[in-house]
Amino acid sequence: MHKLKRLRADRVLSQRELARMANLASGTVWRIENGYPEARTLTIRKLANVLGVEPRELIKREVS
Repeated sequence: MHKLKRLRADRVLSQRELARMANLASGTVWRIENGYPEARTLTIRKLANVLGVEPRELIKREVS
């Protein structure tokens, strides 16, 4: 599971809610969670701010 998806689920947020709170398109959240091309730095910062984590937490690979 992508780290963003886990953090979002832990906070009981839908993709749409997270996107709205971060002022992003909901499709952007979906693409990141599904492994599409890397997100821009500003996008990562916005998501990290909403989730209350450091941006680096969103880009670290999770170990299965």
